[in-house]
Amino acid sequence: MFVRVFGLSFGVTVVALLAALIYGGPQALVLAAILGVLEVSLSFDNAVVNAGVLQRMTPKWQRLFLTAGVLIAVFGMRLLFPLLVVAIGAHIDPIKALDLALNPPADGAAYFADGRPSYVTLLNEANPKIATFGGMFLLLLFLNFVCAERETPWLSWLEKPLARVGKFPMFTVVVALMVLVVTAGLIAPDPKADVVMVAGALGMVTYFVVDGLGNYFDNEESNGPARATVVTGRAAFFLFLYLEVLDASFSFDGVIGSFAITADPIIIALGLGLIGAMFVRSITVYLVRKGTLSEYVYLEHGAHWAIGALAFVLLYSTGNHTDEITTGLIGVVIIAAAFATSIVHNRRQRLRDADIVEIAPELKVDSAK
Repeated sequence: MFVRVFGLSFGVTVVALLAALIYGGPQALVLAAILGVLEVSLSFDNAVVNAGVLQRMTPKWQRLFLTAGVLIAVFGMRLLFPLLVVAIGAHIDPIKALDLALNPPADGAAYFADGRPSYVTLLNEANPKIATFGGMFLLLLFLNFVCAERETPWLSWLEKPLARVGKFPMFTVVVALMVLVVTAGLIAPDPKADVVMVAGALGMVTYFVVDGLGNYFDNEESNGPARATVVTGRAAFFLFLYLEVLDASFSFDGVIGSFAITADPIIIALGLGLIGAMFVRSITVYLVRKGTLSEYVYLEHGAHWAIGALAFVLLYSTGNHTDEITTGLIGVVIIAAAFATSIVHNRRQRLRDADIVEIAPELKVDSAK
């Protein structure tokens, strides 16, 4: 299964690295490889959450996510999105933005000799808006997970109280709005406070619209309030749309962070897009096919806590520099802890089952039920 799932990703990696070598020589090859590793480390929690959503989709929609979704991830978020952000922010057309990206000032200066800002400078100026939009979207995703009752909580001492207060209507919305106000008032630079508020509000609206439509059509397809195990039709479409917006939100930190390594959009598309995005999708498929989320019960919890950490890092980055490697390591450490505690949980469960069988075999049947 490993070869079947990851074979295409390794093949694409070879092609992408060869393309980088032809395009910019050995230096471009190394930069593309670094960006690929950066994207995978930053987006492992993305793969875990994607797997949780993807396992509710039919094979047809899963294939669509792995084909059309890859194109959107590679060309939409990793290539076109930064160009559009710069084009809109600088009031120029995307072709001129691409020219700025491909022809930076000498010695990596922030401005050209005639006073024009560089591509990297323009994108960094747009970072507060981008980071706030993605941060608020991910924050709501995190809050709505940890503030809901779970049959098997991971951090019981924290998740159980959050589930209790989460029963209050609009609790997660109130918390998110308070975080947004603090971000705009205390973290974001003064000239950016207004745009940060607007961007954060748009991120929240996007979450409500996409998640709300998905739930609505999910309930409609299942003819009742219970969520269907596997969704089809319009529910599957909005679940697909939800995945794409989720992937976009996760990619913001990677796209912005990549400019600390290179500003060349071609290398970014090859490293973040082709190599990174393909491996993230392969990891997602592997988790679905192996049933890893059901086998390791705390893995999804860990992914959502990593999402919460990423959301706060994005919001903090609206007014402060953040180290992308540290950001990626935070997510990896949280998920690794969730994986380790899942193994301990499974081992204890097997020991309990063995004790039940030894003491009273008939109780094993009831326990299984």
